[in-house]
Amino acid sequence: MYVKVHEQNYWVDIIGEGEPVLLLHGFTGSHSTWDELVSTHQGEMQWIRIDLPGHGKTEVTEDFTMESVCKDISELLAQLSLSSAHVIGYSMGGRTALSFAMAYPEMVRSLTLESASPGLHSTQDQLARQTKDEGLAQSLEQEGMEAFVDKWEDLPLFESQKGLSEDIQNRIRRERLSQTPKGLAASLRGMGTGVQPSWWDRLSTFTKPVLLVTGEWDEKFTSIAKQMEDQFLNASHESIPQTGHAIHVEQAQTFAKIVYDFIVSSETE
Repeated sequence: MYVKVHEQNYWVDIIGEGEPVLLLHGFTGSHSTWDELVSTHQGEMQWIRIDLPGHGKTEVTEDFTMESVCKDISELLAQLSLSSAHVIGYSMGGRTALSFAMAYPEMVRSLTLESASPGLHSTQDQLARQTKDEGLAQSLEQEGMEAFVDKWEDLPLFESQKGLSEDIQNRIRRERLSQTPKGLAASLRGMGTGVQPSWWDRLSTFTKPVLLVTGEWDEKFTSIAKQMEDQFLNASHESIPQTGHAIHVEQAQTFAKIVYDFIVSSETE
């Protein structure tokens, strides 16, 4: 269903009953990213899946930023009569989940970050990343989805996905190709790593339970997670063996169990 917040129509998919869990997908993804997790624990939680702006069925109708999207999510949850939820985010969705937790900590019961970062440390790094993302946005607009996805799939970050079954690889590729150049370009410009706030200095202010999940082969984000674990007051880090960036795809059942157990345990804290 569509939920209108300001001038933006967000596609929201709600399945199940129980503890509310907000799911935020990564770049080139959609609510379908979470199909396996939701089907594994369908009857045990209320799964709320949002297509972030420029992705899936949520088209770009106005300019947006990481901050404006987080504000939209807070109002969207309010429209669903939810004062708080457990929040899970992957990669770009993890940056969004963390930004939401920093801006609206009272609305977050627990936070699960899969292969995510709090942004970049320095202004210099941010400016360099903005330049890089602008180049990606322009290549999307000039070359189209298929050429972009071909390059995206060859990034070292996704190398381990080439060992997945052909069915799963095809499913991931279809999801990526279902996006639009306009939507992804707007996402890069509006909520890319280089333009979002850096939260490194604020992590210690968040008091709710935090689960950091990374794949053993994803050295960059494993290192980031270890640094984040030291900063958070109440965080644990799970490194999944023989896995890359997208644990929820590469080790779907393991990811589902870890996340479910964490949410259940955080409810008792």
